[in-house]
Amino acid sequence: MSRSLSQARLSRRRFVAGATGATGAALAAFPAGRSLGAQETPVTVALDWYPNANHAGLYLALERGWFAEAGLAVDLYTPADPTTVLQTVGAGRDTFGISYQTDVLLARAAGVPVVSVAAMVQQPLLGIMVLEASGIERPADLRGKTVAYPGIPSQEAFLATMLEADGLGMADVELVNVGFDLGPAVISGRADGAMGAYWTHETIVAERAGYPVSLLRVEEWGVPPYYELVLVASEATVADDPETVRRFLAAARRGYEAAAAEPAAALDALAATSPDLDRAVEAEGLALLIPAWTAGGVAFGTQEPARWAEYAAWMVERGLIPADLDVAAAYRADLLPGGGAATPVAG
Repeated sequence: MSRSLSQARLSRRRFVAGATGATGAALAAFPAGRSLGAQETPVTVALDWYPNANHAGLYLALERGWFAEAGLAVDLYTPADPTTVLQTVGAGRDTFGISYQTDVLLARAAGVPVVSVAAMVQQPLLGIMVLEASGIERPADLRGKTVAYPGIPSQEAFLATMLEADGLGMADVELVNVGFDLGPAVISGRADGAMGAYWTHETIVAERAGYPVSLLRVEEWGVPPYYELVLVASEATVADDPETVRRFLAAARRGYEAAAAEPAAALDALAATSPDLDRAVEAEGLALLIPAWTAGGVAFGTQEPARWAEYAAWMVERGLIPADLDVAAAYRADLLPGGGAATPVAG
């Protein structure tokens, strides 16, 4: 396998402790060495991982010049430490970033001024990965088993909810923090299951390496549906320059719609920027992701108030965020082309 399962999982690290509440600047500075077109607004986008199928629409829009047509000089890049995306966006050092609905709520609870401006994936993508040969078909089958996880509190909450939905509790399993070596832990037999694997990537990598696996998906066992990946901006950018956000989102939606219609072209755009891209893995992942971008028949980027409210209520119940967190302030759905879903007024 060209990338180890350990490397694959490393990308999925969640919100880092020590987030600051720094006030964001209006726009991030464009990287040195890049020339701007006439009247183009510089925009940086901090990715959550190396370029992969989740980013296909962004790279296709960039390659076809749709950001430039919108008057934007866009730079897509992978930060040295992707766990800092919410901080750099909140502080105004990056214009946009890719993160997770869970992490946006955790960040806002910590005082980081970030706002989700579009949902990139309309449904959860993770769950508990097990070997097919294990005979584990539901959470109850994990009784007395060892479950690996990356040491992230929100994933403990996912696991606890899934177990409780099937009549078990955390005391019924042995939880082992293996960092981000989730796949190797299952394949080697150190763990019977791994909480936190993605059915659009880790399972693909495992099976292509010769290890047939199954995934118990979180939303099928008690965890309310949520947006896996979201595009974020700072409160300052949203308040002071909403037009840049609108132009960026319009070009991004155009890119994702084109990627869904022309997946091979989208993979070409990804490969052009990431020479070590495992095209076979990303092609399989892209085929799974395309329906997830618009699941429920909604347009790309759509965010619904009910989805945010219900998921936040679950996070409150699990002690992840305070009950008085202003959830309505965590997202803006009205900046999408056509206005998107209605956005309640933040408290």
